[in-house]
Amino acid sequence: MVDLDYTIVIEATDEPDYFGFYSPDLEGFTGIGYSIEDCIYKAKWGMKEHVALLEEEGLPVPQVNPNPKIIVQNEQAMAVV
Repeated sequence: MVDLDYTIVIEATDEPDYFGFYSPDLEGFTGIGYSIEDCIYKAKWGMKEHVALLEEEGLPVPQVNPNPKIIVQNEQAMAVV
């Protein structure tokens, strides 16, 4: 069972012990970890802190995702505009 309130996307990089993650459900939420498990752990607690900050600032908090997913993929190249 996925024990998260929101979906996370974990992106593998060229470095074997460096992963980035973000939530498409929770705007502005990102982080880094040293393994997939580390990213999931950090995301779980980081999401709680992020939501608490949004509430504290009076900003809108997205509804909890009833079917969150953990997506692991290769890092996506960013377009330069």
